[in-house]
Amino acid sequence: MRSPRAVLSRPKTLKARLVLAFVSVSVISAGAVGAAVYVSFRDALVTNAEQQSVDDVRSRIGILTPDLHYQSEAHFQPDQQELDRFRSALGGAALVTYGSVISADAGIAEVVSADLRGAVAAGNDLVYQRVSSATGPTLVIGTPIMLTALDGSRTPSGIDVYVVRDLASTVRTLDSAVRTAASAALLTLAAAVLLALLSVRGVLRPVRHLRDTARQLADGDLGARSRVPGADELAELAGTFNEMATALQHSVAELQQREANSRRFVADVSHELRTPLTTLNMVVHVLQSSVEGMGEIERESTLLTVDEVDRLTQLVADLIEVSRFDAGTARANLEEVDPRRVIEDCLDLRHWRDHVELTGPIDTVAVLDRRRVDVLVANLVSNALRHGQPPVQVTLTVDESTVRIEVTDHGPGLPESAIAQVFDRFYKHDTARTRSEGSGLGLAIAQEIARLHDGDITAGNSPAGGARFVATLPRFPRRIR
Repeated sequence: MRSPRAVLSRPKTLKARLVLAFVSVSVISAGAVGAAVYVSFRDALVTNAEQQSVDDVRSRIGILTPDLHYQSEAHFQPDQQELDRFRSALGGAALVTYGSVISADAGIAEVVSADLRGAVAAGNDLVYQRVSSATGPTLVIGTPIMLTALDGSRTPSGIDVYVVRDLASTVRTLDSAVRTAASAALLTLAAAVLLALLSVRGVLRPVRHLRDTARQLADGDLGARSRVPGADELAELAGTFNEMATALQHSVAELQQREANSRRFVADVSHELRTPLTTLNMVVHVLQSSVEGMGEIERESTLLTVDEVDRLTQLVADLIEVSRFDAGTARANLEEVDPRRVIEDCLDLRHWRDHVELTGPIDTVAVLDRRRVDVLVANLVSNALRHGQPPVQVTLTVDESTVRIEVTDHGPGLPESAIAQVFDRFYKHDTARTRSEGSGLGLAIAQEIARLHDGDITAGNSPAGGARFVATLPRFPRRIR
């Protein structure tokens, strides 16, 4: 699992990630090549310095050894002065031993290791060892001195020579090369960053065009198109994007036309039905006044017809109201009213005072559309009476800025799956119930009325059980639609 710090430090933009990837590849490549060159250069430089030191020591010893033959062939035994002269002639720091006789520069004995002494004592021609000293890396070269007779035979002289050569100059040369390489690497890194920015800018420009076009489409400009020149993959992506946008524009235009036709059809049919329904409503109510003299079958048929005509009349009225909201022609007729009085008149007109408990302040003033607030309350209370259980409670709250109307019942409440859809038109939670007692538009109309006042309605369940609808309206709207 990645740590939060790693997640936060990750570059968020595509540009930053591309530049980081480009620079990382450049740095890793340069580092790998530099490391390989450094190792090769270091090994070659040190090996060359060592070989030069070894060749120099071998040459000096080869020149100085014949001078040791001045003593008799039967007895070769150099003294302290002889060893001192031999050591001085070698040049640099050296250690020359012959048995117990030792000629050495100060501090050199500590540099010569026991392993190197043992290798020289074993009779090896010439051995050397790289060691670290207080002054830096040092090369210690050791060799036994061999005497060559007139017949060409070689015998050990008993003299062992150890020469110390300082490799500090070689290290300084290597450090200087490293500093030069580091400076070049920094310049290369800067060039890589600049090149990455230029490259990424060219790559991301078409992407930004696509982003801006997509944003225009999201804002509703379906005619926006992206123009990416060239024939690469991004140009192909832009072409595919434009084809998708064209298809989307055609589909949206077709859907909008169909929706407009449907709304126009509903509005036209509703208006055309209103006149004959008014006549039919008058006729059935005349028949209703005469049901006392009818037989049982005729009376039931007449009452059923009256109910159905009333329901159809309400449906047509709701459809006409919905068509006004859809067409954007609905306007709020605002006036100063007493919200408590508006609710009371709504309940009295529909004979609901015996079934509804009303609480709230009296003699307050708010700027509302009296008729539409009456419809809003009626739709919420009617829904509670039909689908909930008594008692139905209407709670009015008025503060400095809002009018809050809460309608609750004591029924089973709203299922969680229905809360988000309860304001949809013709929504039915019980799909098995094909016919609703109302028009199926009451809650949708109530929500439109609340929004017409720049308010809203929320649906949910009360803590005590039962459904709860809360309409919140501005007490003094700032604008009038």
